Amino acid sequence: MPIIMGTAGHIDHGKTSLVKALTGIDCDRLQEEKKRGITIELGFAFLDLPGGIRLGVVDVPGHERFVKNMVAGAAGIDFVLLVIAADEGVMPQTKEHLEICTLLGIRRGLVALTKVDMVEEEWLELVQEDVRAFLEPTFLDQAPVVPVSAHKGLGLAELKEQIAGLAREFSREPRSDVFRLPIDRVFTMRGHGTVTTGTVISGTLKVGDDLEISPWGKKSKVRGLQVHGDSQEQAEIGQRTAVNLHGVEVEELERGMVLVHPGTLFSDTTWDLELTCLASSPKALKHRTQIHFHHGTKETLARIYFLDRDKLEPGQTAITQVRFEEPMVGMYGDRCVLRSFSPLRTVAGGALINPLGRKVKRYSPHVERLARLAEAQGEERILLQLELAGLFGLSFAQLRVLTCLESKELEKMLQLLGGKQEAFLFERDNRTYVHGGLVQSLSQGIVEFVAEFHRKESMKQGISRGALASGWGKSLHPKLFHFVLERTIKRENLIAEGELFRLPGHKVSLASDQAKLRGIILQAFQHGGLTPPNVKEVLAPLDLEMKDAAAVFRLLQEQGELVKVKEDMFFTMQAINQLKRMILDFFREKEEMEPMDFKTLTGLSRKYTIPLLEYLDKEKMTVRVGDKRRLRAAG
Repeated sequence: MPIIMGTAGHIDHGKTSLVKALTGIDCDRLQEEKKRGITIELGFAFLDLPGGIRLGVVDVPGHERFVKNMVAGAAGIDFVLLVIAADEGVMPQTKEHLEICTLLGIRRGLVALTKVDMVEEEWLELVQEDVRAFLEPTFLDQAPVVPVSAHKGLGLAELKEQIAGLAREFSREPRSDVFRLPIDRVFTMRGHGTVTTGTVISGTLKVGDDLEISPWGKKSKVRGLQVHGDSQEQAEIGQRTAVNLHGVEVEELERGMVLVHPGTLFSDTTWDLELTCLASSPKALKHRTQIHFHHGTKETLARIYFLDRDKLEPGQTAITQVRFEEPMVGMYGDRCVLRSFSPLRTVAGGALINPLGRKVKRYSPHVERLARLAEAQGEERILLQLELAGLFGLSFAQLRVLTCLESKELEKMLQLLGGKQEAFLFERDNRTYVHGGLVQSLSQGIVEFVAEFHRKESMKQGISRGALASGWGKSLHPKLFHFVLERTIKRENLIAEGELFRLPGHKVSLASDQAKLRGIILQAFQHGGLTPPNVKEVLAPLDLEMKDAAAVFRLLQEQGELVKVKEDMFFTMQAINQLKRMILDFFREKEEMEPMDFKTLTGLSRKYTIPLLEYLDKEKMTVRVGDKRRLRAAG
């Protein structure tokens, strides 16, 4: 299993010299580094250990001015080699580097006590006691402390043995299979073009794979891969990797960008974190404070927004929103480091719990859900993210980012949640899910909306799909609207009749005067047959206008008793069916019908002839050809 070890420690404590003594590789590659005798940029080496283990080594600068480079190098290391010089002991960057490692979630490591050839035995014993006291409250409290001298080779064999022991015992916690490689270096190689380097922090990459450079969005392709200088067909988690990119210029890339497979990460300018202010911080962090934010190999400016307080005291932890000036990409569980704007020093760090955050009101219930999310595992993590997403839902690709679960495990959990009706797949093309509680709430909402419609429109049989969509469903994704509607019908909480939807118990009931009016109207049109009366002729004796009887006319239409041929012209369904039979009989003998043929056949005047011919065309029984009609062919 590929493993990365990173150095940490104060400037001039011998980190680079020790790496060279262990590996034979000089990590100071810049002219300025060799001239000044200090490490400025990240250096990389490898160490072959017994058992065929090739350990990647990241050497970081110790100067306080280059802590941002140190953080970039520490992102992705599996354990730390803390270097402390015996002649100086614990110094400011010793403390800050160890704090950064703690904030980044590193929990394993060992200590090299360098330059032991430059101190007396008594002094060395005192320094060892001081180092042990310093390490006691840290994750290195039980770590081996190995006295060494890179210059004279003292203690190197024991140090290698201790490193090998850590490597053998190391077991990586399960991580997402989404491929990510945060870029820490970009350069041009003659004959190859643009090359980026970094540590693969999750997933695998193969030669020929399509790539996306996030959050920029530029597409590329893998021309070649090298792992520790050897050409490989595949790179995997924990490997220091050089990627030869196709179609991208060096000037277009920078440290902090991330190589990913297309469509697997999603950029945002708002993140939700569980943030801890260091106990060593000189003062509390205040709401809306501007800070330097470090994530992976990226450093950027941001502001912190506390959702349930005005400030975060040293040693305290809180749910915090961070807002950036530029889009960022991350995954649930990623570790972050915050440094004060001025003076520059590490003040806080935390874990990313929602890389697709939304601006929310302070002191809202949203904060409590985020707090639960910080500790959630497995199915609970999925459900909380779906709950936070609300009506928007989350695609499978988004859930991979928001849960950091391996794809097969996520797939299995979603199936289990679906079986328990706690999560639903409502859109299959993008595999988009919503929370089960939301679906239940929406189903109840649609029933209540239709019930209110029945109260307001008691004379109507039901509500149309269009009216339902534009009213109750106007804020929903069309496919979510369809899913909830069909589910509510399937559960028999809503009845579909043709294009109308009603509650199971709904029946149109007329008041006694309306029932009487219905009988009068229907009788008048039944008596008229194919020469029905004008609406005004029916209503005038009753001292009513159309607006007074509109509900009754609509009901008669919905019940199939009356057919509206044009404005203010109604026929009974019985009369229309009689007319259609007459038309069919006519076309059994002839192929075409002229208006005069229709008048002769029915005995009707032009007042009825033209509207009825146009109605039959609209009903697709006949088709107009010039001034004549033909029977429309079936199908």
